[in-house]
Order: sequence, then C-alpha cells, then structure tokens
Amino acid sequence: MTETLNAPAPASKEPGPGPAGADAKPAKGRSLWTDAWHDLRRKPLFIISAVLILLLLVMVAFPSWFTSASPTAADLTNHYQGKPEYSHFFGEDWFGYDTQGRSVWARMVYGARASVLVGVLVTLFVTILGGIVGLIAGYFGGWLDSVLSRITDIFQGIPFLLGAMVVLTTFTERSLWVVIAALLFLGWTQIARVARGAVITVKQSDYVHAAQSLGASTVRIMFRHIVPNALAPVVVVATTALGGYIAAEATLSYLGIGLAEPTVSWGVDVDQGKDALRTAPHMIISPAVMVSLTVLAFIMLGDAVRNALDPKSR
Repeated sequence: MTETLNAPAPASKEPGPGPAGADAKPAKGRSLWTDAWHDLRRKPLFIISAVLILLLLVMVAFPSWFTSASPTAADLTNHYQGKPEYSHFFGEDWFGYDTQGRSVWARMVYGARASVLVGVLVTLFVTILGGIVGLIAGYFGGWLDSVLSRITDIFQGIPFLLGAMVVLTTFTERSLWVVIAALLFLGWTQIARVARGAVITVKQSDYVHAAQSLGASTVRIMFRHIVPNALAPVVVVATTALGGYIAAEATLSYLGIGLAEPTVSWGVDVDQGKDALRTAPHMIISPAVMVSLTVLAFIMLGDAVRNALDPKSR
C-alpha cells in the first residue's frame, strides 16, 4: 500500500497580513500652495479680509451697482454741505454732500477705482522689479550681488514719503501714472531684499545642485526651480505692502502733491474735507474710513497668507 503524502497547500493569492495599508495607494503629496490654501480656508481672518477685498473689487469694477449718482455732478444751491441721511441706504444723500454739492457716497464708490488701481499697479510693478533684482543678486552673487545690494541700500535709505514728495513736485501735472511711477521709484527695495534672501536659501537646495549637475541652463534653473520655491515670502510682503501703497497715495493726495481734481479718489476727498472739518465732518470721515478699512483688509490678508505659507507658524 502506497503511503500518500499530504502535499503542501498552495500559496494563497490573498494578500497577507503585512503592515496596515501596505496595499493601499500612497497618498499624493500636496504642494506648499495647496497646503496653504487648505489652511487659509479655515481661518476667519482670511475669510473676513477676502470678503472685504472682494466687495471692494466689485465696487471698483461696477460702481454703478452701488450708486446711480454721478461723483462730479454738483448742486451748490440745494446740496451745499448737506447732512448725511443714514436711513437712505445707498441713496445719493446717504453720506451727505460736500462743499461743491456733490454726493459723498458717489465719490466714495467711484474714488475706490483710482485708489485701488494705484495700490495694485504699484504692487505689481515693484514685485516684478524688486523680484528681478533680488533674483539676479541672489543667484549670481559675487560682485554683481555687491553692486545691486549697494544700489538697493541707497534707495532704501531715502525716506519713502519724503522721496515721493520730492519726485512728485518735479512734475507739473500729477496724473495717475505719475503717482504710480513715483511710488515705484522708491518702493521696490523691500521686495528686492526679501527676494534675494529667499533665492540664496533656495539656491543651496539639493534639487538645484542636481539640475546644475545635469547641465540645465541658467534660465531654466532660475524659472523652473528657483522662482517657484522662492515666491512665497515675496507674495506675503507684496500682499501686506498693497494696503500701504493705498495709504501712501491717500497721504500724498492729502498733502496736495498726489492725485488732484478732476481725478476722483479717497485721498483727494480727504484733502478737500479737511477744510470743512468743523462744519461738515462727514466729508472727511467717510473717505478716511474707507482708506482705513481697505488698508486693514490687506494687512489682515497678508497676515493670514504669511501664517499659511510659513510652516514654522503652524
């Protein structure tokens, strides 16, 4: 009688116990920007500032949605320094009238366009100019870094508002673009310093050295590896600075050397309202509050973005 040996059981095709989740697909890693956006959506500070800025941008783009009155239509006979009627929401007389009989509310709505446009364009231009200077100085280093850094020091040593006043007084006509050019002339230094420091830090990374070893061109390394990874601190500074440029435009207009009539802006209205502070305080309070709220909104947005993009603050 032949003895039958039990053959070993075939190996099961079922997955073994193994480590938990060994057969699951690895989770896709999130980038810094994706992680920052995920964090920002949970921050009340970001939501409040974003809503205020969004409302302001809608006002800039579609002022007729907020008022049907003209910001330049004057009626001295009936509306000279007319008092506010706060119960007339969005009405022509909601915030009263100025010394020319013009609707203060209409001028606040239409004045947002010039003030915000100055802030946005100056921020855009200083970010581009300062970013290029910081990128070149930080990446190449050596004598080029020394020259660009000394030029940056010279411009940074000039008081911002005082220097802008000197520049603007050389022009007989101070249009929107003249004010933007004056603020750009002195406002790029902070971005340049931040960009330079970020580029120097990123330049030491292994992936940059690997790209250099593989023979990647300088332009490719700069814009493919350096710029995307050095952009976060520049965005934070630019976001916060935007509100400062809006305040700077209002300050220069208040001093009489910024925007002027017939341009409608908050700074121009604050300048005109100071002469009637005792008899018609609503003329200066309304545009001043708008400037303050706008600057505060951008500062809060900058703080929220900084906290989201800085891993050490989490």
